[in-house]
Amino acid sequence: MTTASVRLPAASPFPALTWSRTDGGSLNPAAMEGWRLLVIYRGAHCPLCRSYLKTLERLQAGFAEAGIAVAALSSDPGERASKEASEEGWTFPVGYDLSQAEMRQLGLYVSSPRSPEETDRNFAEPGLFVINPEGAIQIVDVSNAPFARPDLEGLLNGLKFIIAKDYPIRGTA
Repeated sequence: MTTASVRLPAASPFPALTWSRTDGGSLNPAAMEGWRLLVIYRGAHCPLCRSYLKTLERLQAGFAEAGIAVAALSSDPGERASKEASEEGWTFPVGYDLSQAEMRQLGLYVSSPRSPEETDRNFAEPGLFVINPEGAIQIVDVSNAPFARPDLEGLLNGLKFIIAKDYPIRGTA
């Protein structure tokens, strides 16, 4: 039996958590300004994550034009995360060493590796957080499987609408 995660509700402040980045900097989405998109991915062992982040890379200019900073984060250790980010040529910040306690704090599902060849640690299943300029969670999407994630192009178009129309945070009733 596992410890249950507490889901972060829409409109709540994104927690002040900091992770190391593959480029040597630090990633603290709560301290960033403006609109932010944080994509939690399972790690280098996941080919679906790699494909998803390739799409994020392809759309990064569109997110930037809309005024949305993007970043990705996994539980991978620094060496593994850095190797993958370098091989893929990702230009957005990639954080690493997401701990199991932080996974729980963010309301993510946690999985154990199926074999040592997959990975050597428990890892977060996919999650996505859009944080507005006030630091509140505008959109949260958490999945327990790598096959169910928001379409990034649809998300980008939706965020353009939200920003242009000053659309409120939904799901708070």
